[in-house]
Amino acid sequence: MTRPHSTVDSHRRALLAWPLACAALTPALARSVPPLPPEVRSELPGARLLGSGRLTFMLFHVYDARLWAGPEFDVARYDQVPLALELEYARGFDNVDIAERSIEEMRRSGPIAPEKATRWLNAMKQAFPNVAAGDRTTGVQVPGVAARYFVNGRLTGEIRDAEFTRLFFGIWLSTRTSEPRLREALLAGAPNGS
Repeated sequence: MTRPHSTVDSHRRALLAWPLACAALTPALARSVPPLPPEVRSELPGARLLGSGRLTFMLFHVYDARLWAGPEFDVARYDQVPLALELEYARGFDNVDIAERSIEEMRRSGPIAPEKATRWLNAMKQAFPNVAAGDRTTGVQVPGVAARYFVNGRLTGEIRDAEFTRLFFGIWLSTRTSEPRLREALLAGAPNGS
């Protein structure tokens, strides 16, 4: 016995087909290159997009990340060349939470003395404001000197410490990152791979 065709069945089929339709659109959307942010243009003339990816946590979209760098970028020496990491947040976060999570992730690359961690945590709390969904943050690495922070294109702070700068950008670019797939996506267009 066959069931008569119903409106419910039509809606169910349409809902089941929706993910396939979205998946078909994703590659086309992924190929579009976003414009160079003004702060990246002024801080890193000649920078280009190397790669982008999405951070999710327990299926929740946290942020989209983009890595900008010049032609001298080298994956093996990412900490020795100017670069910019742009994060576009999908949800809001308190600056204290961002700073504490950053210290936790930086420790993946090696131990950080407690007094240094406290100093860095306080510096990040001053440099990082709270973020809301849709906010765009950009960290610019000045190798061996400092990390500069922008929110929605406005400079919010600078931390002048070479070790901090190396470990902070290592959160995303070090081989010890907690998010190797995101690292791979960010480095997809790097001259010498990931």
